Amino acid sequence: MEQTEFLEKNVFTDLKNLNDGLNKETIPYFSESDFEIVLQRVEHFGIGVYSIESWLNGEAFEVAAHDDFKKKATDPKWYKKAFLTFKSRQSGLLYSATYKVSNKLLAKNTTLDKGDLS
Repeated sequence: MEQTEFLEKNVFTDLKNLNDGLNKETIPYFSESDFEIVLQRVEHFGIGVYSIESWLNGEAFEVAAHDDFKKKATDPKWYKKAFLTFKSRQSGLLYSATYKVSNKLLAKNTTLDKGDLS
């Protein structure tokens, strides 16, 4: 299974991709509430989050990366803090991120049980 397929099948499932040409068509953008679910799911699977980008009215607003927090990409402390900071600074943002699904996780071919997370 490829990383993109894994993310679509397990992390982004049942969420609305709001990318209407903001950036590369393949990068999904989510509302604040949906991105919160994305972060819960990546934490559940232990997926690395390298960076989070926020957008306001079609323009890049702010970016945070795990290096800025001196944390590993798989450490949820950094991305939870970054997300909370973005939310408190500006409402109505859209969010995207860059992820790294480990080869071990891809090899498992796991799918999210709908009962695990909403």
